Amino acid sequence: MTAGSLSPNTLMILKLESIFAFADEEKQALQNLPIQVTTLKAGRDIVRVGDRPSQCCLIHEGFSCVYKLTSEGKRQLVALHVPGDIPDLQSLHLKTMDISLASISPCTVGFIQHDDMRCVCERYPRLTAVFWRETLVHASIHREWLLNNGQREAYSRMAHLFCELLIRLKAVGLGEGDTFDLPITQVELADAIGTSSVHMNRVLQALRADGLIQTKGKQVIVPDWEKLKEAGDFDPLYLHLEEAGAA
Repeated sequence: MTAGSLSPNTLMILKLESIFAFADEEKQALQNLPIQVTTLKAGRDIVRVGDRPSQCCLIHEGFSCVYKLTSEGKRQLVALHVPGDIPDLQSLHLKTMDISLASISPCTVGFIQHDDMRCVCERYPRLTAVFWRETLVHASIHREWLLNNGQREAYSRMAHLFCELLIRLKAVGLGEGDTFDLPITQVELADAIGTSSVHMNRVLQALRADGLIQTKGKQVIVPDWEKLKEAGDFDPLYLHLEEAGAA
């Protein structure tokens, strides 16, 4: 299955169902939520630091990233977002963006007006809880990234990130067995785990040589899930998915 084979509304429901049990009328309310779909090339900002958006962004196809820049222009990716994610839910309550969100691959995104989100949440109060829970999960992932990038070696950091992406993509039906698509450059992966692009290349070579991953174009294949988990010191608890124990 591909994300493009599902409507944005259906994909959003599928993602949220991985952390929450909906009543039928709540599902229907989300299915009826107006979503304006557009396509973006890779490397396009969706929102920037200082913006005051009136809408949230649902990732329908492709990958996006949340990033911060130093005053010298050095970039740190602080999150990767996959189809089904709503990376900027915080904008419902924080008027001014303190992060930038960009497409990291060619993307299809759906924009949901804040007024429509508030309306559906007022009518179905449990949906407020599910969106709040989704925001808390994003915060949990952010904390794990802080630990990963601050305390693990680059080899383990990358193994951990591969584990995370496989689990998150499988949660929305986009990982097939031990294989998932990763439309991200080595430079962007280096920005995500806080290393240089040269060292990133060495890390990927080492992971291949040790039999932890195989790559085929933009596909990543995990031959031995348990070995990859061990190398990345990976525990999926922080993802708070209903079933996140095995790939």
